[in-house]
Amino acid sequence: MIRHRVHRCLGLLLFGCVVSSFAQSRPDTQGQIDAHLREAHRLLSENKPAAAIPEFRAILALDPANTDALGNLGVLLFFQGQYADALPDLRGALARRQDLWKIQALLGIAELRTGNNAAARGDLETAFPRLEDKAVRVQTGLELVDLDSSMEALDKASAVISVLRGIDPENQEVLYAAYRVHSDLAREAVLSLALVAPGSARMYQVMAHEAARRGDTPAAMRDDREALRRDPRLPGLHFELAELLNTLPPTPDNQAQAASEYRTALADNPFDEKALLRLGAIAEHSGDPATAGQLYARAVALQPDDPEACYDLGRLLLATNQVEKAAKLLEHAAQADPTDAVIHFRLATAYQRLGRTADAEHEIEQYRKYKDLKDKLRETFRELHLDPQKMAVEESEAGHQP
Repeated sequence: MIRHRVHRCLGLLLFGCVVSSFAQSRPDTQGQIDAHLREAHRLLSENKPAAAIPEFRAILALDPANTDALGNLGVLLFFQGQYADALPDLRGALARRQDLWKIQALLGIAELRTGNNAAARGDLETAFPRLEDKAVRVQTGLELVDLDSSMEALDKASAVISVLRGIDPENQEVLYAAYRVHSDLAREAVLSLALVAPGSARMYQVMAHEAARRGDTPAAMRDDREALRRDPRLPGLHFELAELLNTLPPTPDNQAQAASEYRTALADNPFDEKALLRLGAIAEHSGDPATAGQLYARAVALQPDDPEACYDLGRLLLATNQVEKAAKLLEHAAQADPTDAVIHFRLATAYQRLGRTADAEHEIEQYRKYKDLKDKLRETFRELHLDPQKMAVEESEAGHQP
C-alpha cells in the first residue's frame, strides 16, 4: 500500500470555498450569525483554526443549514485529525451544494481515514476529474491511487497515475507512486503468466528480461534461446536476443550472431526500424559505410521522427562530407530529442563546418548543459547501486557516441 500525507496547505486552499446558506435566517438571529462569521474568518486570517471552530459551531446552533459554517467546520475538524467528527459537517455542506468538489475530495479522504473505503472511492472518483486546483487534484489523485492499490485495483490506480503525470510530471510523490504501481503490475503479470502458462515461450522471455535486468547476460541469452526453441516465430524475440548479443565484446563471431538475429527479426517484421539501425551500425563498424547508409536511410524512411535514426544517418553523412544533408537530419533529431547531448555535439560540428559559428556555439552550450545533467544522473544511479558500465553499453547500442 502507498501512503500519502495530506498537507495543511491543502486546507488553506479550501477555506472559504463554500458560500453562505441559501436558507433565510430570522432577522433577530442573522446579526448574531454575521458576527460569528466575521470572527471566525478573522481567526482564520490570523492562522488560528482551532479558535475558529467554536464560532462555526455557534453559527450552526443558530442556523443548522448554514453551508459556509458546515463546510468550514468540516475542513477545520479534518485538519485537526478529527476525521469522524468532520464527516457530518462535510456531508451536510455537500448535501446543500453538490458542486463543492474540494469538500467532496476531503470527504472522501476522511472516509478513507475512518475505514469506509466504498464511500471514499465514490467521493474521490467523483471529485478527482472535476477539481481545478492543481495541488488539490494531485493530492486527491494520490489518495485514490493509495486506495486502489490497497484493494489490488492496480489497473484503476495506473489510470489515475497517468492523469497525475500529465498534471505534475516532476512531482516526486507522483513518480514514486508510479514506480510502486507499475512494479506491482509487473509482478502481478509475471505471477499470472506463471500460473496460466508456466512452460511457455513468453514465460522464458520474462525470465530472460529479469536476468538481463540483473546483468546476467548469459542467463538471459539462454532463456531467450529456450523461448525461441518453443516458439521460433514469437514477435520481437529475435531482436531481443540480438540486443543481448550486441552487448558482448565485438568479436567477429559475436557480431555475426547478432547480425543473423537482426536479419531474422527484419525478415519477420520488415517494418522493424530498430533492426535496420543495428544492422547499419554493424555494417559501419565492419568498414562498409555504403551499406550502412542504405540501412540508416531505410530506417529514417520508416520512422522519420525517430531521433536515433536521424542521428545515425546524419552522423554518417557528416563523416562522408555531406554536411548540409547531415545538418538537416541532426536538426530534426535535436527537435525530436532536445535533451540528447550527443546530438547537440554532432550538430555543432556540422554548423562549424558550414561556417555557422554562432549556431555552433549555441549547440556546444546545449551539449555541455545536457552532458552535465547526464553525468549527475549517472552519479545518482551509481549511488542507487545501478550499473554504470551497463548504462554505457546501452548507450553504445544506441549508436550515440560523440
